Amino acid sequence: MSPQDGKTRTVDPAPLRADTTGDGILLRSVGHAYGELQTLAGIDLEAAPHSVIGLVGPSGCGKSTLLELLCGLQEASDGEIAVAGATAAEERLARCAFMPQRDLLLPWYPAIDNAALALRNQGMGRREAREAAGALFERFGLAGFEGVRPAELSGGMRQRVAFLRTLVAGKPVLALDEPFASLDAITRAEMQEWLATALRTDPRTVVLVTHDVEEALYLCDRVAVLSARPARIVAELSAPAPRAEDRDAAVTDPAFVAAREEAMRALREGSA
Repeated sequence: MSPQDGKTRTVDPAPLRADTTGDGILLRSVGHAYGELQTLAGIDLEAAPHSVIGLVGPSGCGKSTLLELLCGLQEASDGEIAVAGATAAEERLARCAFMPQRDLLLPWYPAIDNAALALRNQGMGRREAREAAGALFERFGLAGFEGVRPAELSGGMRQRVAFLRTLVAGKPVLALDEPFASLDAITRAEMQEWLATALRTDPRTVVLVTHDVEEALYLCDRVAVLSARPARIVAELSAPAPRAEDRDAAVTDPAFVAAREEAMRALREGSA
């Protein structure tokens, strides 16, 4: 679909089949409304297993709502959604690990127990959950901070704990809702580079909601640009490849700059 003509893409009308998506995701003609307020209209989106797809769009266009529909936290008004082969909302939720904008760390728990919280919620004992989460602390740059409470951690370290908690849940699909929005520019850039490395080390199917086009193109394989409400996909862009592992080198590459400009143009036209 081009940003100029606003026409929807043609999709196969055959019903979704549970054996066609693997650990990927598929949305077909998805729409959503809160009463008479239409928030999403005709969303068609697909992500292959272990790919990373970004959602960018104007504020209030429904990006977070789309993420919640994907995870089964809400039901779509129209269309079909499949996550790792599952179409029922409760089955989609079982396959998705959702990370909201705020880290939501429990202030009375040390970092190790916050990181292990998803495992405890799955019924794992405290000692076993601590061992499983603690095994990743060094890789996540958190070694030595296992006993530190959230108030004593920097913003970036809190986000690492929150992401570790999301990852150890063991779900095949990660839904990340602006995970770095609250961070300052320098810390945010550091966290983007860190997350890119973490996803190379432990690949998952990821859907990332962000307002930052540069962040989306650096972290994601593909970026879907949404229009103003009711949101439609007005452009899908492939991130430049291969991307340099060093963030500064990646975002200054001419191909990356051209992709960023194309995404910004689609955003402006979709917001008009």
